[in-house]
Amino acid sequence: MYKNTIIGKGIFFLILCLFLLTTAFPILGISQPNHPYGNSSDPYHYFTYQEMTDLLHNLEDTYPDIMSLESIGVTYEGRDIWMVKLSDNVEETEDEPGVLFMGAHHGNEKPSFEILIFFIQHMVENYGKENTDNDEDGFVNEDPVDGFDNDGDGLVDEDPSEDRVRDAMNNTQIFLIPMVNPDGVEADSRKNCAPNYGPFGFSREITSYGVNLNRNYGDYWFLYYIFPTKYHLAMNMLDSSFNYRGEHPFSENETRSVRDFVETQDISISLSFHSYSEVMFYPWMHTSKPASHEDLFISIGDNMSKINKYFLYVGGQYIIPRYGGTLGTSENWLYRERDILSFTMELCKERTPSNPAVVYNVCLTHVGVNLYVCERSWTVESEKSLYGSTSFLNGL
Repeated sequence: MYKNTIIGKGIFFLILCLFLLTTAFPILGISQPNHPYGNSSDPYHYFTYQEMTDLLHNLEDTYPDIMSLESIGVTYEGRDIWMVKLSDNVEETEDEPGVLFMGAHHGNEKPSFEILIFFIQHMVENYGKENTDNDEDGFVNEDPVDGFDNDGDGLVDEDPSEDRVRDAMNNTQIFLIPMVNPDGVEADSRKNCAPNYGPFGFSREITSYGVNLNRNYGDYWFLYYIFPTKYHLAMNMLDSSFNYRGEHPFSENETRSVRDFVETQDISISLSFHSYSEVMFYPWMHTSKPASHEDLFISIGDNMSKINKYFLYVGGQYIIPRYGGTLGTSENWLYRERDILSFTMELCKERTPSNPAVVYNVCLTHVGVNLYVCERSWTVESEKSLYGSTSFLNGL
């Protein structure tokens, strides 16, 4: 009788443990902000600003030799704008090409920062790892993240290469600003959250809140007044508009922080991530005149497109200059003022996907894109010398 009671209690305890394993732990896993796998019907949980901040500090503490974390500025609401540097000699300024990745100029475009947080984790966690047979087929690194089925097994990118991570970290200075607009992320707002005092700041009272940071860079603002209809001057000047460009170039803490940081670095290529529509573009989107490094832009863009299958908008296809598009964007300013080959990447088919599998796939795919950009930066300066350089008149 006593023995049967013990057995019964043991079976009950075993059933209870199995119940906890199959219910409680999956729920705990989904609640984690960096939950990577698409094995749940629950909506994907994107990082909050505080969750990202905590994670970045933890990663820096864990991997201090290859990752550093620095605040490059503070927003109107008092949040640090975090910049991550990844390098094998992270405390040194090495004679290596630099690349810059930015996300969340628009705070409601959540995939734009999620893929960068994912990339940071991927890089630091795989840098010191031995080459791994991820798909358990007896080979290592035979199907890296490049958009192709390299080993012919019907699967794509299932065996990421640890060697590629090491090579990128050892030969590149990688800079990432995952949330350019952390106030907007917390408010789920396209614009930042600073108060406006009329279109030019002359009002004594607050008239609205927020500036579209990707219209606030100091690049060719005067074209608004020369072609007011083509560049939608009224919409961009109206401070309540979702595209309000600000009182003056670099009027916002966030864009000034990016500007001041970039001016201290030697950067060759930049990607600014947004969402949505699965397209890529480069200078000059406000005119049909080709950029000086048009062929180089197309070469890099085409190779990124092979990985993510996104459409690359190519400029310079019109005989008569076609004015329109947007002014004050990061890619135009970075290229004209710093000679950085700069792209804007519009992720996903929707602004904020909620399917965990969709988010995971876009994050993994852009590990491959970002690694390619690092690898291309090793030769891009010599490639640029074959073409013209940017100038004040280039882009009109």
